[in-house]
Amino acid sequence: MPKKEIAIKHATIISVYLLVVWGFYRFLFKLPEEIEELLIKPVLWLGPVFYFLKREKKGLNSIGVTSKNLFPAIYYALFLGVIFAIEGVLVNVVKHQTVNFSANIGDKVMLIALGLSLATAISEEITFRGFIFNRVWHALDNPLSANLITSIVWALVHVPIAVFWWKLDVAGMAGYLVLTTVFAIGSSFVFTRTKNVTSSILLHVLWEWPIILFR
Repeated sequence: MPKKEIAIKHATIISVYLLVVWGFYRFLFKLPEEIEELLIKPVLWLGPVFYFLKREKKGLNSIGVTSKNLFPAIYYALFLGVIFAIEGVLVNVVKHQTVNFSANIGDKVMLIALGLSLATAISEEITFRGFIFNRVWHALDNPLSANLITSIVWALVHVPIAVFWWKLDVAGMAGYLVLTTVFAIGSSFVFTRTKNVTSSILLHVLWEWPIILFR
């Protein structure tokens, strides 16, 4: 089978797997966030990635785990991260009529909350930008098309948590999906510029705070 067909096949399998398995997981379970992000998610998300990497006989550099373009990766992430941070502050002000950063963090220490965000970002960005987007991009040879396709899948994967955990209403769901899709497009954009998943991971951490505040 040609390499491009293998790439799109593996990206499709993991996408469908996440839509089904992760969707059912969100419906059936609600474990403490520490257990989910540090144990469950790395197994369920990264497990299939490393399985297919072994099948493809490729290394970590094929999913953007590299030291190349590290500084540009940081610069791109910080630039878009500032935009997301401003967005988060505005959403917070609209929702709470003030800037209340502790509104949805609960009683977690800030450093612990940041650590969990980093753990989430590593699992999700290596899976989505490093593996799925990277392979769809390779197969289609069109970064824009690959970006739009994988960003839609990314948004769909995040629907179950909004429905089963946060129980958002229609307006809340619409706003959340827009915010999620915009992030995915931005994350894929920085990845195409650097081919280093560090950019997407860092941007994800910066993006999660507007999501927390939006919630």
